[in-house]
Amino acid sequence: MKNKNMLVNATMGAAAASFLISEYLFKMAFKRVDYVPETSEGKKKYAERYWKYVDWFQKSNKEHWFLKNEDETERMSAWFIPARNAASKKVAVISHGYKGNGETMANFAKMYYEMGFDVLLPDDRGHGESAGKYISFGWLDRLDYLQWLKKIIERIGNDTQIILFGVSMGASTVAMLSGEKVPAQVKCIIADCGYSSIEEELMFLLKRQFHLPKYPFYPFISTINHHRLGYYLGDVSSVTQLKKNRVPIFFIHGEEDDYVPSYMSLENYRATDAPKELWIVPKATHAESYWINSEVYKKHIQMFLAKYLN
Repeated sequence: MKNKNMLVNATMGAAAASFLISEYLFKMAFKRVDYVPETSEGKKKYAERYWKYVDWFQKSNKEHWFLKNEDETERMSAWFIPARNAASKKVAVISHGYKGNGETMANFAKMYYEMGFDVLLPDDRGHGESAGKYISFGWLDRLDYLQWLKKIIERIGNDTQIILFGVSMGASTVAMLSGEKVPAQVKCIIADCGYSSIEEELMFLLKRQFHLPKYPFYPFISTINHHRLGYYLGDVSSVTQLKKNRVPIFFIHGEEDDYVPSYMSLENYRATDAPKELWIVPKATHAESYWINSEVYKKHIQMFLAKYLN
């Protein structure tokens, strides 16, 4: 009996310790951060260029848009940059990465602006000036983006042509959005280095960064997320959503990405039956494809867009 009690106590102790570790991991990954973390050492060589784009963004003529303005706990924020040509009917909706915000996508905003687009830069839940205690990794954000699309069409008109563009978490956000009933004005999607599912991405990072196994931590983290945000992590899947996608989509991924491995874009590519293209960028790490050669990147984008925009 004594040995049995010791075993029960040890099992309960191990379960309690696993839960506490899972709670710590959840907060570290999902809790809102009200600042943009420093970039990796490998990308600091792009800092001077990056800050020039931010300076352009800050000085640009723009409008501050909101959703759910009546409720500050749910209010979503976005910046809208009108095109040079007031008669433009093309809008690029740009989705930012993990712990970023609309401003951190200034280089892409300028690229699309110079291509003649209006640009909308939302702050996702738990990021920037949008509300939210926790990061939803694109899953709840996809529903907010449906509202942003509605707002764009109301502003620009029914003959608007919209493209969805995202990098990293933003790529997964627009991929997951594609599985919803998006308006006909959405003509194509570009997803740069997105994950195939949050489960697969978290398990990759759990092993790579913490050398921890999937069990028992993943079920605890998923349960905590369900309690806080209302869904299990198994629901957050680009692959599942892309199976319902009917919008042309272009996947981009760095060949040497060690944060979101490039095989995830292959999984996303295989999942959709819509017109699709895939570009694996040689020598590029995570979210580096643009920075390695921005002109080549822009040309790939333009060639894709030319097939689907008037």
